[in-house]
Amino acid sequence: MSDKSDKESLSDILKKVVNTGFSAAFMTEDAIKNMVGDLPLPKELVQGLINNAKTTRDDFITSVKTELRQRLERIDVSKEIDRIIENYDMEVSAKIKLTPKEKKSDQKKTPSKK
Repeated sequence: MSDKSDKESLSDILKKVVNTGFSAAFMTEDAIKNMVGDLPLPKELVQGLINNAKTTRDDFITSVKTELRQRLERIDVSKEIDRIIENYDMEVSAKIKLTPKEKKSDQKKTPSKK
């Protein structure tokens, strides 16, 4: 009976570690430490999770940047502006307000000499 409960607890721990690994990819180092703090894991495994999370996050960001750059490079800006001008009415509104500058108290007005 003890052997079965040991297997179940080990299984539960492994499930938590795997789930933590997936969610840790987008967490901070402190959040990962807090998340796995209640699990009986060696420091090397926790550090491995942290390093893996950093690598995964960096790879994800690099992938998104590359994909976004490739899509933006394919856009013909002149063609898109022409399309917008042809198909849409534009309305421009502007509000301009001029207010006098505040005078600094340390500046003294000196009378002008004529």
